[in-house]
Amino acid sequence: MQTHPTRTDVVAGVDGSPESLAAAHWAAQEALRRGAGLALVHAWHFRPRPEPDVPLGTTERDWAEEILREAVDSVRAAHPALTVDADLVSGSAVSALLGAAPDARLLVLGSLGLGGVAGFVTGSVSQRVVSRSLRPVVLVRAGQSAAAEHLPAVDGVSPDEIPEIPFRSVVVGLDLGRPCDELIEFAFDAARRRLTDLRAVHVADGQDAAEGGAQALAELLLPWRGKYPQVPVSEAVLSGRPAAELVRAAEGAGLAVVGRRTGGPAGDHTGPVTRAVLHHVSCPVAVVPHA
Repeated sequence: MQTHPTRTDVVAGVDGSPESLAAAHWAAQEALRRGAGLALVHAWHFRPRPEPDVPLGTTERDWAEEILREAVDSVRAAHPALTVDADLVSGSAVSALLGAAPDARLLVLGSLGLGGVAGFVTGSVSQRVVSRSLRPVVLVRAGQSAAAEHLPAVDGVSPDEIPEIPFRSVVVGLDLGRPCDELIEFAFDAARRRLTDLRAVHVADGQDAAEGGAQALAELLLPWRGKYPQVPVSEAVLSGRPAAELVRAAEGAGLAVVGRRTGGPAGDHTGPVTRAVLHHVSCPVAVVPHA
């Protein structure tokens, strides 16, 4: 089983784990919101002696094809109107994911959730992809469902049954010292597609900085409010430790959006605030690369 994705907006990596399947279904919903197709990517290595999880009498390639086929079948069954392509790649998972569908606009990966305050354990593959990807990457916890993106329904009715139930807020963390259009536009667009509100959060150093930050944040968002008039926006300038305050602000959100700087003397890296959000926020987290 080896087909290659046509031009598509959304790519998801699958590896047979529950978290990667959750990511595939989240990616399917996002592709539908974008009116685009979805490509599922699975990477495999040839080994003279198969890994212990490969069934006896099955080759590494056969097992890889089965993993990919099961993910594709699961997504197609849940989303029959969606075009789903499969891409089976021989090589490292990081290289496969970074090289998959280079014209795609979004890469979605699973992230093992431990629950409680432990939150995300991103894993070496996810960490390396996030730190090197030139496109936004969304990490989705195991067990994350479409219903979790919506506010609770009354009388125990599932949001899957009543799609009109409002989505939870999109929360974006902004550094007023280094604002970037890519991060802000991604957050506004995500809120627009979900017909929900956007909460913009900046954590200032001290009370004086917080007071000045409120005006700076309002001025920064003013042109974006004009570009996305249908998106209700609230602004919060908080005082405290940036990582802790942003994690707290993202509680109950449907999607958290943070940035990752690229280039510069230190090269591509994931900063401490973004790492904290990835590890401790329970909702899907979008990491948007920017200069």
